[in-house]
Amino acid sequence: MATIDLRTEIKEFLSSRRARITPERAGLPAYGGNRRVKGLRREEVALLAGVSVDYYVRMERGSLAGASDGVLDAVASALHLDEAERDHLFHLARQSRAPGGARRRRAAVTVRPALGQVLDALTDAPAWICNGRYDVLAMNHLARALYSPALADPRRPANTARFVYLNPEAETFFVDYDRIAGDVAAKLRLEAGRNPHDEELVALIGELATSSELFRQRWASRDVRLHRSGRKRVHHPVVGRLDLDVESMDLPADPGLILNVYTAPADTATADGLTLLASWAANQESLATESRALG
Repeated sequence: MATIDLRTEIKEFLSSRRARITPERAGLPAYGGNRRVKGLRREEVALLAGVSVDYYVRMERGSLAGASDGVLDAVASALHLDEAERDHLFHLARQSRAPGGARRRRAAVTVRPALGQVLDALTDAPAWICNGRYDVLAMNHLARALYSPALADPRRPANTARFVYLNPEAETFFVDYDRIAGDVAAKLRLEAGRNPHDEELVALIGELATSSELFRQRWASRDVRLHRSGRKRVHHPVVGRLDLDVESMDLPADPGLILNVYTAPADTATADGLTLLASWAANQESLATESRALG
């Protein structure tokens, strides 16, 4: 499969969001105690969104091409979609409207030299750039040291989604492994809505689904999530536990690229750990330089 089936994606996303909303949560009366559907009925969503039942049924069957932004907003409100879910719905609609030749937008795989300079200027914080597929495109020295277990895979570009789901070390490396695994699947699904014709993305999703039962479970949830700030707790094999504050930022001049920067407050165990990590990284680079010279 070289593309995401948009109609199926739309159908399953909308039906899964409808199934989680009870009439009480939507502010509707729940007549009788023996409802045959989980969550709202289609006619109830149509009522809340102010569209005809037939129109909403067509939408949930995968037809968003004719839906206006106003209708999409109304459906998003009726289904209590959060920001990421709303974005996903609009991405699916835009892809449905686009002519076949205009849909394809591949996630970038190269980084401008100026961005590499930005990474290198961040000497006290691990920083790296990825695309929506989680391909590692550029790293500073501290990020390479931090993610050394993920970089052990010889395939390039390295891919942290592959590390999370296919490398057993990830369960030890990430303190909050279950949350990280859910985040990765949810962000990949959001990217699939943006770029359903990205062959490398589809191939990655297929590889993960074939090789990981956990990924299949997370993918089946239909959840989506944005790259944002947060906390990442890792157990590095050399320096131990690091509790890092994460900022993930889209790069407007380079659509599809994301800058990730990890920091820690001063005078904390994690700040000391980053200093130790920098020392270890410098020692590793020195050993590698000596080895090349001897070779």
